[in-house]
Amino acid sequence: MHASRPILVQKYGGSSVANPELLQIVARNVVAACERGYQVVVVVSAMGDTTNQLLDMAHQVTSEPPRRELDMLLSAGERISMALLSMAIQSHGLEAISLTGSQSGIITNDRHYEARIIEVRPVRIEDELAKGRVVIVAGFQGVSYKREITTLGRGGSDTTAVALAAALDAEACEIYTDVDGVYDADPRVNLDAERLSEISFREMEELARCGAKVLHAESVEFARRHNIALYVKSTKGSVGGTLIRKDRKADERKTFLAISCMPALTMLDCTLLKGQREQLFSLLEEHQLSPSFSDISSVYAELLFQRERCPNLESFQKTLAHELDTEVDVMDVAAVHVVGSDVGRDAALIRRCYALLAEGLDQLPVRLFVSPLRLSFVIMPKHIIDAQTLLYKIVEDKRNL
Repeated sequence: MHASRPILVQKYGGSSVANPELLQIVARNVVAACERGYQVVVVVSAMGDTTNQLLDMAHQVTSEPPRRELDMLLSAGERISMALLSMAIQSHGLEAISLTGSQSGIITNDRHYEARIIEVRPVRIEDELAKGRVVIVAGFQGVSYKREITTLGRGGSDTTAVALAAALDAEACEIYTDVDGVYDADPRVNLDAERLSEISFREMEELARCGAKVLHAESVEFARRHNIALYVKSTKGSVGGTLIRKDRKADERKTFLAISCMPALTMLDCTLLKGQREQLFSLLEEHQLSPSFSDISSVYAELLFQRERCPNLESFQKTLAHELDTEVDVMDVAAVHVVGSDVGRDAALIRRCYALLAEGLDQLPVRLFVSPLRLSFVIMPKHIIDAQTLLYKIVEDKRNL
């Protein structure tokens, strides 16, 4: 490898590589980085809505596609974009090569559809960089220690990029998307939403786990563990961006508050008899499901799942009712979150949020989940836009103090 040339990892999301014209814009960005003296590794997502289209086809074939076969199917999307981008870069006179996740040394556990990276062995990437090539890696995918193709869940290309940045000791990891950074609310819903120039790992991870689409939560967790600064930028090259880095000291940190949402949740409720709580945990493990929120006691269980991350939720529901011999109530809901430092300990803030929702919605929240960093109001899906707008007044109030 060219020891004097630092490594830069860039990741481009699906909207940035959605068609040949956009692929050429990305290629020019990569060429510019090389001209600045970097060895460049590019991680790409599938083009545009390719992943959704593949999922739709799978569900036309069967209502509950096996997770292993979903991984085989969905991993094809990134292979298309990586090959096309390699062609585009080569058309600009640079040497480039595309590699799948397994060729790149992305080793995962054996959990299909939402695998986690356990090791990165970037030997092939290092060899190609040493030959002076740009390396394009298919994001979102890897290979398990059982030699099975796996995928990392929605947004998993972010995690691929961060993991490679750590393994390659890269100078920086840049995440390119169709927005110019991380905002304190969805700018499509709240027109006054402000871009955050800087945010801590802890704050960004909480936002991502609460539905913010800019970054995959596991990628932020990985960056935090390895102390890799992340830069979220617009592919279009507009001024701005957001730097995500380690927590600042309390006296250096401005008060952080933001709104995010999960528009498509399914809530399962059931009663439990003695000994059935442990059985419930076993069933969750068997179906490889992790609730976004849960309230489980010795006599009652309430579980909330993001539907897009749980392709076998219907099967779990039926198994739960059969194995526990209980009735499972099912409700489609949504959630809006107030994320910020110590919000869960601020009784006045919680009261203010409730008052805003009570005044502006025709139905009170179904449920409230509280943690130190977030307030999660479970609401009816029809209220998801109005609830975000109402709660953004909290952010504006804090900003004007």
